[in-house]
Amino acid sequence: MILEETLAEIVVKAVKTLYDIDTEKANIQLQKTRKEFAGDVTVVTFSFVKQARKSPEIVGKELGEYICQNFPLVSEFNVIKGFLNLTINVSYWLEKLEEIDAEEKYGFVSQTEKSPLVMVEYSSPNTNKPLHLGHIRNNLLGFSLSEILKANGNNVVKTNIVNDRGIHICKSMLAWQKFGNNATPDSLNVKGDHLVGDFYVKFDKEYKRQIADLIATGVSEEEAKRNAPLMLEAQEMLRAWEAGDAEVRNLWQKMNEWVYGGFDETYRRLGVDFDKIYYESDTYLEGKSKVEEGLKKGVFYRREDGSVWADLTAEGLDEKLLLRADGTSVYMTQDIGTAKLRFEDFSIDKMVYVVGNEQNYHFQVLSILLDKLGFKWGKDLVHFSYGMVELPEGKMKSREGTVVDADDLMDEMIATAKETSNELGKLDNCSIEEVENITRMIGLGALKYFILKVDPRKNMTFDPKESIDFNGNTGPFIQYTYARIKSVLRKAEEQGILLNGDVEKNLKISEKESGLIQLLVDFPDVVRLAGKEYSPSVIANYTYDLVKEYNQFYHDFSILKEENEQLRSFRLLLSKNVAKVVKLAMSLLGIEVPERM
Repeated sequence: MILEETLAEIVVKAVKTLYDIDTEKANIQLQKTRKEFAGDVTVVTFSFVKQARKSPEIVGKELGEYICQNFPLVSEFNVIKGFLNLTINVSYWLEKLEEIDAEEKYGFVSQTEKSPLVMVEYSSPNTNKPLHLGHIRNNLLGFSLSEILKANGNNVVKTNIVNDRGIHICKSMLAWQKFGNNATPDSLNVKGDHLVGDFYVKFDKEYKRQIADLIATGVSEEEAKRNAPLMLEAQEMLRAWEAGDAEVRNLWQKMNEWVYGGFDETYRRLGVDFDKIYYESDTYLEGKSKVEEGLKKGVFYRREDGSVWADLTAEGLDEKLLLRADGTSVYMTQDIGTAKLRFEDFSIDKMVYVVGNEQNYHFQVLSILLDKLGFKWGKDLVHFSYGMVELPEGKMKSREGTVVDADDLMDEMIATAKETSNELGKLDNCSIEEVENITRMIGLGALKYFILKVDPRKNMTFDPKESIDFNGNTGPFIQYTYARIKSVLRKAEEQGILLNGDVEKNLKISEKESGLIQLLVDFPDVVRLAGKEYSPSVIANYTYDLVKEYNQFYHDFSILKEENEQLRSFRLLLSKNVAKVVKLAMSLLGIEVPERM
C-alpha cells in the first residue's frame, strides 16, 4: 500500500531526527492494528529501543508525536508497550473510497502484449469414465488460478491434456464389445461419458469374477490376475491399437467421441473452459522422439536391454525410466511430448500444472528433464500441488463405481439449494425462470466456494449439507449479502436517491465504516498475494471477511432511513463498492452472484 510506504519513510526520518539512527524503509515493521486496540496502522518500535536508550513506551510516544506533527494524515496515536498505533485521518479513507468507485476493475492489473504468458494445465481426465468429485476440485482450482493470474496482469492460456490411450481405455472398449449390445448414448438416453464409465465398472466386475474362478482351481491370486482371459484380451487390444488396427481404432474413436460430448456438457455446467486441448494419443510419439534426441545429445543413456534412462543421481534423485525395452513410452515421456507441442504452439514464460500431491515426485523429475532438454521454462515450472478431496464416508474408487459423479453432485447441490431457499422464503415473488437460475447459482456457488476456501495444499472433506448453509463461511452467505446490497441500491433508485462518487471529506464516519473502506483498500494486495501463493483460498476467505463486516455494519446502521443526506449518500456509495468488490472477488473463483434472492 502507498500509505504504508509513505509511513515507513516518515518513520525513517523520525528515528534519524529524534535518535540519529540510520535505517531503511525495508527495516520498518508496519502491520494492521489489532481489532482490540484503537488505530489503523501499527509501528513496531522494539528495533529502535536499544539505540535510542529509552523505554519502548517513551520511544513510541516520541515517534507518535513526531509523526502527527509531520504527517497530517495521522490524526492521533496511542502506545501499547512497544507498539505505536496510528489512526489515519478519515478524509484519507473517504478519498480512497472515491478512487475505488472510479475504477471498474478495481484491484485487477490489465494485460498487455508484453505481459508474461502463463500456461495453466488442469482437468486431465481419462476417457474411460465421467468426471467425479476429485476432478471437480482440480477443475475449480485450475480455472480459479487462471483467473487470478489474469487479474495479476499475466496473459494466460488454459489447457487440458486428455488421457485417451492405454490399458484403462481398452478395458471400457472390450466390455462394450462383449456386453454392450451396440448400446449408444442416444439409444439409452444417457451421457456418453456415463455410458463408457459403466462399461469400465462392468469390466472390473467381470475381471474380478474370472480371478475368483481361477483361484478356485488352485491358481495363485497373482497368477490369476495376470492370466484372467479378460485382462489378456484387453492387453491384446492395446497392442492392436498401438499397431494401428483399423477396427480397434474406429471403436476407440467412436467411444472417445461419446466421452468428449459428455465432458463438454459437464465443463459447461461447472463453468470452466480451455483455450487448447491436447491428447495423449498425439503427444506420446512426440515424447519418444524428444527422448531419442536427448539420447543423441548424451542427456540420457541406453541400457543393454534397449531401455532408455535419465541419471538424476547428481540432482539427489534416482534413475528414471523414459522408454521401455520394447520402445513403448511411460507417463514421463508423454509429458515431455506434450511440453514439446505446447512450446511449439505458444511462447510460454511459465508453465503451471494443476495436479494432485501424489504426483509431487513426478513433477520434480519432469522439471529437471525439461530443463536438460532445453525448455526455458522447464526449471521453473510450477506444480500446483493440491490435496485430495473425500466425502464424510471416506475415499472413492472408480473401478468399483463408488465415486461421486460430478453431474450427480451438481444436480444434488442445485436441488438442495432450491429446497433450502424455499424453506427460508428467499425465492418468494420470483418467477419460475428466476428460481431456476438463482438456485443454479446458489447450488454451484456453494459447491465451488466450499472447495476453494480450503488451502489447496490440504486434504479436505466435502460435506454438501454444510456447504449450502446461508450463515457462516459459505458461498450462499456471500451471495445473499450481495443480493441484499443490490436490493438496497434498487430501493434507493426507486426513491429517487441519487448516488454519486463525491463524498464530503469532513464527514464523520464510524470505525466500522472506516474499517470497511480499509478492507476494500486491501483488495488489490489480496489479489497479488493469491497470485504469488497460487491460492484461491486467499480470495475466498478475504471475501467472507468483507461480507461478514458489511453485515455487521448493515445491522448496526441505517442506510436509506438515515436523515443526514451526506451520510446516507456515503453509506450507499460504500455499499455499492462492497458489492462491486464481492462480485470481482467471486468472479476470480468462478462463482456467479445473483442480483436478487
